Amino acid sequence: MSLHTLHPERVDETRMHAYSTFGPLLIHALAQKLAHRQGMRELDKLEQSLVRLVEETDVTAPHAEAMKEFAVELVVSTLRNVREHPDAKHDLEETDERRTEGRSEDQNTLEEQLQSGLEGSFPASDPPAVVSTAITGSTKNIVGTDEVLRRKKQPRRKQSETAG
Repeated sequence: MSLHTLHPERVDETRMHAYSTFGPLLIHALAQKLAHRQGMRELDKLEQSLVRLVEETDVTAPHAEAMKEFAVELVVSTLRNVREHPDAKHDLEETDERRTEGRSEDQNTLEEQLQSGLEGSFPASDPPAVVSTAITGSTKNIVGTDEVLRRKKQPRRKQSETAG
């Protein structure tokens, strides 16, 4: 059924139904585009702006405050879903706050400072120390399984040689 064939008494009702159906979809799609292109900071600004718009709008309909609460809920939940979408562009960390005061922005100066720092820390580590793990005193007779078997066979061989 098209708009031209719609009964005149149903126009306003159908319009409101269309707005309530397609409005959230359109907001979601637009917010996704914004997040993908501009990042989360712009999405945060959009959310604040939309919430302020809803709160400042003068609505004379019955249950106006409830309508506003639902509208804010729609904005917040829609933008939360957009933020969680894998295509959303996440902003880079603000580095201005971490920047050392007085640090140069000149590439050549930074390169000189780096080179100076590297030269000042060369060699990067101390040479390995030569450490002896030997225990002083006499050597200990360590006997393994092969040695034990050889020693057991030795007396038998001597007996065989003397008997033979």
